[in-house]
Amino acid sequence: MKKIGIEDMKASHPDGTEGVDFRPLIAKNVNAPNFYLRVFDVAPGGHTPGHAHRWEHEMYVVKGKGKVVLGSREVQIKEGDALLIEPDEDHMFVNSSDALLRLICVIPKPDADR
Repeated sequence: MKKIGIEDMKASHPDGTEGVDFRPLIAKNVNAPNFYLRVFDVAPGGHTPGHAHRWEHEMYVVKGKGKVVLGSREVQIKEGDALLIEPDEDHMFVNSSDALLRLICVIPKPDADR
């Protein structure tokens, strides 16, 4: 068993994001065998870039509210919502509120890290 506290991981700010603190809590740092668990903190008005990738990922809204932009469609999200982002689905997370939006994201371990 390995235990990581969010305060133990320094935040990074991935390219194309605005107002996003990214922390890979369970990933290369603990040699996770199959899945990576990451936390995104999105400041009010912040967003991830619009993007798609070949793998699915599951998201859970821990705190706050905002929206997911899926191409020309927008879906409102709030604390307690779970999301499945399908492979190759265009998506962008936006904090459209005046409070922090915190998301947990789980992805399969990337091939490059196997």
